[in-house]
Amino acid sequence: MSFLFTKNISNLVPYDGIIEYYGIIFNKEESNHYFKVLLDSLNWLNDEAVMFGKSIITKRKYAWYGDSEYSYSYSKRTRKANLWTSELLTLKLKIEKLASSSFNSCLLNLYHSGEEGMAWHSDDEKSLALNSTIASVSLGAERKFSFKHKKTNEANSIILENGSLLLMKGETQKHWLHCIPKTKKITTPRINLTFRTML
Repeated sequence: MSFLFTKNISNLVPYDGIIEYYGIIFNKEESNHYFKVLLDSLNWLNDEAVMFGKSIITKRKYAWYGDSEYSYSYSKRTRKANLWTSELLTLKLKIEKLASSSFNSCLLNLYHSGEEGMAWHSDDEKSLALNSTIASVSLGAERKFSFKHKKTNEANSIILENGSLLLMKGETQKHWLHCIPKTKKITTPRINLTFRTML
């Protein structure tokens, strides 16, 4: 498996963090292969979030894997990781080499269509290593990734392509929010892998 990226990589945010978009790193055949394998083989669960004091079951599904059964809490719910599958471990090693970082877990989200998204948030939970790199791999449908500064509200967006890689580094989570906006224009699914470092 060979990486495809040839673009010049630059920081997408003007200050208070680093967001780097590598573009497509896996060819279409590789991307489609991993999409199908992950869709069919992982332990996908409906996510549960607390909004305005009420528990809501999301249509979007998640799966979480890692070196051990890490506990991870967000939206007032605690999840436990499964152990790596062979395919996820292969992807992890490839992304670690490209990102020059090591990861011990991966949180995956399955969006069945554009009608499922992710609200504004930061990945700044205390169980994550402070200022560690988060590597986001996109498989399947292209989706818009938006980010805005917590104080100035300066915002920008980028389209995440099938087989692409985006890195969030440094103090990005401290100063910036990000989201996947909903859209009725997209009717096909997307899998997002976010490789992380848990404490």
